[in-house]
Amino acid sequence: MSPTTATAATAARVRVFAMMDADGDRGITRHDYLSHIDRTVLATGRTEDDPLVVTARAEGVKAWGAKDANSDGKLTFDEYNASVGADTFDNVCRFALGALFDLADTDGDGALDKAEYTMLRTALNNSPSNAAAAFDALDADGDGVVGRDAYLASIRAYIVGDSSPMGEALY
Repeated sequence: MSPTTATAATAARVRVFAMMDADGDRGITRHDYLSHIDRTVLATGRTEDDPLVVTARAEGVKAWGAKDANSDGKLTFDEYNASVGADTFDNVCRFALGALFDLADTDGDGALDKAEYTMLRTALNNSPSNAAAAFDALDADGDGVVGRDAYLASIRAYIVGDSSPMGEALY
């Protein structure tokens, strides 16, 4: 990773960490981390027995376990930063984030329209205006929807320090 890419990745991770630190105590607890699933479930109106909710919860727990390497129930920024990267994204986070995308995909078509996307990103602690701007940045072809693969690729690009207009608009 070049120094410029490393700096961009660290800056992106600082922003994502702050978003996930729901109570602002400079640490991400297991509750902070998993509460984004609760907020997404609530926003979508899905029930706990919905297979998509069950999957999202299971993937979230797996992702938390991969990040909380010392199993103390809390991540400092240094722990978070060490646990995030292309390999972790590809093997862990992609599944957790994809499960949340699937929750928000209310019609099951594999894409989110602007309302679904904004609902999801707002449930994940982004402001509605930033979420709307991020949708516009990601909907490059202007068809009014964002596909799952493009969404996940943009998040991956952001956390590894590559260009991500969606990530830049969200944070």
